[in-house]
Amino acid sequence: MRRAAKIDSNHTEIVAAFRKLGCSVLPLHAVGGGCPDVCVGKNKKSVLVEIKDPNKVKSKRELTPDQVKFHAEWLGSLFVVETLGDVIDLVKGLER
Repeated sequence: MRRAAKIDSNHTEIVAAFRKLGCSVLPLHAVGGGCPDVCVGKNKKSVLVEIKDPNKVKSKRELTPDQVKFHAEWLGSLFVVETLGDVIDLVKGLER
């Protein structure tokens, strides 16, 4: 049986930042199997986003084995964000 999905402590803040910058956000963190935390859309572009907590030690921010496998096999756009600066950079890329 799968355990309840955990979210990083900055998850709510990161999602709110995407929305404040005009993005739509679809939660995916409960999907499992290494699926990233959210799907973010802006300007007819969609990207999958894994959220990591920059306040955790580096070893605790690493991708899980399931996430590594998912990232390796995914053929679309997939990003890892930790900070509000990462969110701003990603949204700027979606605005091009």
